[in-house]
Amino acid sequence: GTGNPAPWNETMRPGDNKWTMTIFGRDADTGEAKFGYQKTPHDEWDYAGVNVMMLSEQKDKDGKARKLLTHPDRNGIVYTLDRTDGALVSANKLDDTVNVFKSVDLKTGQPVRDPEYGTRMDHLAKDICPSAMGYHNQGHDSYDPKRELFFMGINHICMD
Repeated sequence: GTGNPAPWNETMRPGDNKWTMTIFGRDADTGEAKFGYQKTPHDEWDYAGVNVMMLSEQKDKDGKARKLLTHPDRNGIVYTLDRTDGALVSANKLDDTVNVFKSVDLKTGQPVRDPEYGTRMDHLAKDICPSAMGYHNQGHDSYDPKRELFFMGINHICMD
């Protein structure tokens, strides 16, 4: 994964700041990028989502085995991608208090922001959840293939 854009002051860097906050899938033999999925376009909270990527094989709704990549991000969303092609399988809030995003549009992969919790220069946002530390930071997680369960350490810290 790649980290956040800089400077943190979002008014100084317009646009999505492409390829920041991105999960890359690479060809193990050549290093060539096969796909890239940007989790937080124009990250204005310093979420730097470079944390753990857990690999698993699970069955989808049709019973077909899929090779998956699951990433609990500092932005409060747990992303699951098909690791063969980068298709977004799911994007769910770690906790109901995540408020910077209302949801993630599974068709476009884009987060639906709540402007009340943005960090614009003309707006004092209060109780932004998660904080810059993130709901998931640098702790290591694990996946139990027998129980098909993920174990994750989660923070619950908000900020102004």
